[in-house]
Amino acid sequence: MSALETTLPDGHLARPLTRRPILLNYGFSGDFEDQKACSAAIRRGSKSFHLASLLLPGQTRQAARALYAFCRHSDDLIDDIRSGMPALLRLRERLDLIYEGEPAPFACDRAFARVVQEHAIAKPVVEALLNGFAMDLEGRRHASIDDVKAYATCVAASVGLMMASVMGVRDRAALSRAADLGIAMQLTNIARDVGEDARNGRLYLPLDWLEEQGIDADAFLRNPSFSPALGIVVNRLLDEAARHYRLGHAGILSLPKPCRHAIRTAALVYEAIGQGIAANGYDSVNHRATTSLSTKLGLLLKARHEDSRWTATAVRDLHTGTEPVARSLVTLSGVRKESAVSERRHEPETDGETTVGRVTDILLRLHAEARLQTLKRREAARAKVAGLA
Repeated sequence: MSALETTLPDGHLARPLTRRPILLNYGFSGDFEDQKACSAAIRRGSKSFHLASLLLPGQTRQAARALYAFCRHSDDLIDDIRSGMPALLRLRERLDLIYEGEPAPFACDRAFARVVQEHAIAKPVVEALLNGFAMDLEGRRHASIDDVKAYATCVAASVGLMMASVMGVRDRAALSRAADLGIAMQLTNIARDVGEDARNGRLYLPLDWLEEQGIDADAFLRNPSFSPALGIVVNRLLDEAARHYRLGHAGILSLPKPCRHAIRTAALVYEAIGQGIAANGYDSVNHRATTSLSTKLGLLLKARHEDSRWTATAVRDLHTGTEPVARSLVTLSGVRKESAVSERRHEPETDGETTVGRVTDILLRLHAEARLQTLKRREAARAKVAGLA
């Protein structure tokens, strides 16, 4: 019996995917079309993740996009007000099918089934994501920052750990830092979306922090409005995110070298969102912080090199203990599937200059298209005003 079998119970790892006969797929395996669908989902769903994924080596990029597509699809289903708990139950059934090697007929399910099997992603790590969705559907509020981070571990650190597994990372210290980076990004999301969440009847800020500032949670949800007291809570949340970003950056050097640029870019882009919130006076009710294409381009170039802010503390930060709420998921992600390790093909390092040049071209083209669209909207508005005159 292997170490893997003694560590994980039956059903925690996915069975090999049952493939349709080629003749029934009109002569194609379907893998390529599934990958195209996943890539399209990323382009529509997240410009930041799409940007970062362009920097990953080929096989890792395909796996990361499949992973993201399934997570994004699941998130969109839960966010649909018409879905509710039945949608979550269907997602759990689909996850069962994925781990049985018989995914439901969705491109993201088939592609994700290949990823979890090939990279030995334990089922409880994915189930944590669905558990986070359940908290959303229940309208759960979080009494303390530890409760907020438990939620963040489910919906974000789980994804960070899956990404680390896709990159072949099994070292516990590096996995702990991947969880930290996921937590940091989710805390940033919460800080950015305070107003939007409140208008949808959701509140993710720690209730004890709100109480300390004299903010009544129910009254705030009835009439979401910004106050200096709320700004203090948002600022405090971003300070907590900053601590996790620092720890997350310490783990980036433990990643395979071809993957570091992409992850550092993603981290810097999310940190910039926090900086935008600060620039808005921590008012996330009346403003939603964003990062421009030019800012993302500058961060992409900056991310080519190790972040000098944390050089002095990098070794200490790398070996900081795992966040308690993430320990079980980190342990599961550290299990090594020997067959996957032996079969894993070595990916050559990408040419950094070529990759950055390619992504820069894409960003500049997107920037030009955005400017053109803005000009067209202005011309249409002027024409409309002229017609009314």
